[in-house]
Amino acid sequence: MNDSRPIIALGLMSGTSCDGVDVALIETDGERQTRFLAGDTVPYDDQLQGRLLDAARNDIRLDDLLRLERELTLAHAAAVREVLAKPKNDPQREIAVVGFHGQTIRHLAAERLTWQLGDGSLLAEALGLPVVADFRRRDLAAGGEGAPLAPLYHQALLAEAEKPCIVLNLGGVANITWLGISDAILASDVGPGCGLLDAWALAEAGLPMDRDGQLAFAGRIDDQRVGEALAGPFFKKLLPKSADRYEFDNLIDLAGLSLADGAATLCAFTVEGVWHTVAHLPEPPRHVWVTGGGAKHPRIMLLLAARFAAIGATVGNVREIGLRPDSMEAECFAWLAVRRLRGLPTSLPLTTGCRHATTGGMLTSS
Repeated sequence: MNDSRPIIALGLMSGTSCDGVDVALIETDGERQTRFLAGDTVPYDDQLQGRLLDAARNDIRLDDLLRLERELTLAHAAAVREVLAKPKNDPQREIAVVGFHGQTIRHLAAERLTWQLGDGSLLAEALGLPVVADFRRRDLAAGGEGAPLAPLYHQALLAEAEKPCIVLNLGGVANITWLGISDAILASDVGPGCGLLDAWALAEAGLPMDRDGQLAFAGRIDDQRVGEALAGPFFKKLLPKSADRYEFDNLIDLAGLSLADGAATLCAFTVEGVWHTVAHLPEPPRHVWVTGGGAKHPRIMLLLAARFAAIGATVGNVREIGLRPDSMEAECFAWLAVRRLRGLPTSLPLTTGCRHATTGGMLTSS
């Protein structure tokens, strides 16, 4: 596709919490022209969420996995229809492509293996639109980690921002994009995001998350346990690196801690994992812009602010610079789908460790 004019693209993202589909509609050229049009989140029902979490944690029957993939894909199609049916979200022009991340159920970067559940062909048939899916495996084939894939989108969005800076995405796993002058970039997963905290709140209190930091604010941080967790093998790896959502489950020992103390300690583990990475960056950042679910957690944000104040860096929500933390990942996969159509790189050696720039994603025509 040689035409570089902006087109309408739709992005779909389902994160490690398996709680629903983020839908975003943008107009973009796949480079630095991007205009946000609409976005929303459509939750899964409890049964589908439970089955997805089971598939991510455990080995399940292959035929059951195939059925789950079909159900997940149709849930994405239904989410698209629901969002586009809202009058304010009706695109002015026809959607040209859909970027479909799918649901990660395995990510074994050391073995160059990953699996994002989702049937691009079925989605293309259900929506009558071209679909780009399976974004990660091309990068893995080129020796990369397969993640993170948002850094080039972060670079495009923050082209005019003061440098050096960091975009910190706090989803189930935490990852950073370091941006320097003259388009310098470095990216990596850096540790646990909110996945451990969400799992702790669910297991110990039956809560889907630590809303507004109520649990963590009531607790005390066990610094010794955080320090022991940071001695784990993941934190000894060089950048860029990636992690599976469940890679950190056995790194930190919360045995005997109260509900509140466990929550506070997990917040500190997230922040210290981020801070541990600063020494490995080309230059310390002046600003840290936070996106993802963790941007809503006030204790995590306060701990980050205190840590980065030591080097004179500010910490803020990406909303402060006009971006959208709730939809940014879905927007990213719409943007990456356009790059796939136009043969532009979706990962670089300094974002995933691949041997050469790669253009990922499998295209299924409508």
